[in-house]
Amino acid sequence: MESTSKRQKIVCIVGPTACHKTELSIELAKRVGGEIVSADSVQVYFGMDIGSAKPSQEERQGIRHHLIDCLTIDTPEFSAAMFRNMASEAINEMIARRQVPIIVGGSGLYVNALTYPLGFAIPRNDAVREKAIAEYERDSAAAFTRLTKVDPVTAQRLHPNDQKRIVRALEVFDCSGQTLSSFGADFQNSAGEQAAFEPMMVGLTMEREKLYQRINLRVDRMMEQGLLEEAKQIYDAGFDPSLPAMKSIGYQQMFVYFRGECTLQEAVEKIKQDTRHFAKRQLTWFRRDERIVWHDVTDWNQIKDDLISQVVLQTQDWMKGISS
Repeated sequence: MESTSKRQKIVCIVGPTACHKTELSIELAKRVGGEIVSADSVQVYFGMDIGSAKPSQEERQGIRHHLIDCLTIDTPEFSAAMFRNMASEAINEMIARRQVPIIVGGSGLYVNALTYPLGFAIPRNDAVREKAIAEYERDSAAAFTRLTKVDPVTAQRLHPNDQKRIVRALEVFDCSGQTLSSFGADFQNSAGEQAAFEPMMVGLTMEREKLYQRINLRVDRMMEQGLLEEAKQIYDAGFDPSLPAMKSIGYQQMFVYFRGECTLQEAVEKIKQDTRHFAKRQLTWFRRDERIVWHDVTDWNQIKDDLISQVVLQTQDWMKGISS
């Protein structure tokens, strides 16, 4: 077995949406000579900029970002295994150039795919999957309720409208008798194996009320920046609504408005509500990870300079001996 000391070291900045992860990561990269890998399931897509809170070129301040704008919207699947492969290639290339790899994002599964020896040989059965799809389309609430009974761990981290992942979890259970969480969640490393990368985990959080205020304001700002027009362009392109990208928060709700099923104000409020719920699920996920050192950024403007300096020093110490 490979020793822990030989594993490549990386820095991971995690936490719920709208919690200053981008700002911290860019400042850190500037000071330690780093590059950023986005662990975000929507920023990978070309054309989904405003709704995914993708950092602009100006915001990136010249820092190279990876796994942003690398897939088209009509990509049929983007899994944790695909993320692991693409991110690992980018990280190894960074390390070869003596750059510090900084993984940033709110997808806990993507981060764990890099930092735990997760197994991705999960059962598939097309016939069972078709039955699960029919079940969901017939009564989505009932399908989600069944998932909460057969796989409560997976259900807890999913939104009831997340058809793709609910169907997948039901497919796995129905064809194997085992839960999806039992396959892809060896987060305690009970198998005793080694992951390719050893992380320094930095978690950002803030008081719930302040976080929700920031989320609401961010959605309002997205609308001012042109989210309506961006979503309409995607909608008018006629993409298959079952595509993963088309289920993304911020876009899915706009598509409902374009179909005439709600008012614009109702769509905006639904984006805010679903984003708040998403942040809550992110916190639930990350708080089980004992590796994360948490920092309360409720008073960001008052603490950011000290926090950035602290994380810079920790990173410099952590990355000593990075391979050439």
